[in-house]
Amino acid sequence: MDAKLRRNHLRHPSPAATAEGTRAVSDGITIALDAMGGDRAPAMVLKGADIALERHPDVRFLLFGNEAQIMPLLAKLPQLEQRATLHHTGEVVLGDAKPSQALRTGRRSSMRLAIDAVADGRADGVVSAGNTGALMAIAKFVLKTLPGIDRPAIATLFPTRRGESVMLDLGANIECDAENLVQFALMGDVFARTVLGLAQPTVGLLNVGSEDLKGNDAVRAAAVRLRGGMIPIRFHGFIEGDDIAAGTVDVIVTDGFTGNVTLKSIEGVAKLFSESLRASFHHSLAARIGYVFARGALKKFAVRLDPRRYNGAMFLGLAGIAVKSHGSTDAFGFANAIGVAIDLKVNGFLQQISDELARLNRAPSPESSTEQSAAL
Repeated sequence: MDAKLRRNHLRHPSPAATAEGTRAVSDGITIALDAMGGDRAPAMVLKGADIALERHPDVRFLLFGNEAQIMPLLAKLPQLEQRATLHHTGEVVLGDAKPSQALRTGRRSSMRLAIDAVADGRADGVVSAGNTGALMAIAKFVLKTLPGIDRPAIATLFPTRRGESVMLDLGANIECDAENLVQFALMGDVFARTVLGLAQPTVGLLNVGSEDLKGNDAVRAAAVRLRGGMIPIRFHGFIEGDDIAAGTVDVIVTDGFTGNVTLKSIEGVAKLFSESLRASFHHSLAARIGYVFARGALKKFAVRLDPRRYNGAMFLGLAGIAVKSHGSTDAFGFANAIGVAIDLKVNGFLQQISDELARLNRAPSPESSTEQSAAL
């Protein structure tokens, strides 16, 4: 794929990154990369960083990984070589490592050193395609959570009929109480405004029905609080599974168990549809002839639903920018994950989250409001 085609197919820049302002807004940003994380690392990571430089030519990278493997690859990428600094380490967090094990024994791993760079202020964000559980555990331990956040959440983007939607949590928290869901809603709102450029995104709670009496205690209690008007977001109410693809809301909030099952189900259905469509066009001579006429439309369709365009899940709620790339992605997908980290930094995501949390903490809870009314 030539450079021009790769650049045009990258996720659209945020509103802050205009045609003339892309260089200016990304100037001075440094991203730390776990060069050894992912199924095809380090080659995939380096090529992804090189593609990302086409859109953000002034970004700098800190590469953490095995010098013997990285240097020969870096020599073939002169643009990246000029914008990257390599920090050698021979240790890697394996894909099957338990989070506790990675946290205890991986202090000199490429993943840990990349996260340390954010904590030390040497980098503005970290991107890794490595072990998800280990990345969350280490990032939470090193970067800590923002004041007012009990648990971080994993958020990513989905293609919908209306464009794109944000969904969280995708597996960081198997069980959540009402307060967790309220915090997720607030973080998702800021994420949508930051990455998607939406002025007033709508937020919905994923439930088994749209009626007020449906759902468990945590979901219903969260809805009561979000409807109370004291949370600075546009709350749509409950949504169901088919509302996700319909794009009924811009932000979908759920617990990590439901979110992860939903994510894997969507990926499975998309794969089934793609394979079935491909098989159909090979079924007969007439089908092959039909493909010739439909090829242009099918290519547009493939680009629209290409999972690499939506690669890059953010760990929301941490006091630092940490983005998880899919471990099996290619360079194009990894470049988009880097783009997410850059967009979050350019748009002041952490500061926006902190400001909104401060407002949330100042707002009285429904219980306290009821008690005050009763006292009067």
